[in-house]
Amino acid sequence: MRILLFSIMALMTAACVQNPVYRQSDEPLPVAYIDQQRYLGLWHEQARLPNSFERGCQRATAEYGVRDDGLISVLNTCIEASGERRSAEGRARPTGEAGEGKLEVSFFGPFWADYWVLQRADDYSWSIVGEPEGRYLWLLTRAETITPEQRSAFEARITALGYRPADLVWAAP
Repeated sequence: MRILLFSIMALMTAACVQNPVYRQSDEPLPVAYIDQQRYLGLWHEQARLPNSFERGCQRATAEYGVRDDGLISVLNTCIEASGERRSAEGRARPTGEAGEGKLEVSFFGPFWADYWVLQRADDYSWSIVGEPEGRYLWLLTRAETITPEQRSAFEARITALGYRPADLVWAAP
């Protein structure tokens, strides 16, 4: 029941209160091509733009799998400051060209939101995810933590995409 309420609250909040536009470029965002099977699995959030549905979240993860209906299962989990675990279950579906990293995610009913894989490592060890409006951005890695050198490299990538790394909420080392 808690998962359902969290999902409903997140969706209602996102629908009623739009995140500000953080992206400072009018250039179209790139979209990486992905092998869906290689993209599945557990990802650790290293950074994100502030958003209402992750307020108070630490050590967030996203886990993707295959559902019986052919869609992608989504399980987002984080730890609240109180130490309590918070989760939201959703689903994703590919959009765009075959293999293109354009997906839509839904955590409640018929409401879908863009989820674009903007860049990714050749070995699928990291991924930068956003959406076309520049309101949301996530840096995901397979590793639980990143080094200061990796963070600097990601900051350069994020800057090249038109975002300011200082706007992001970074995971604690």
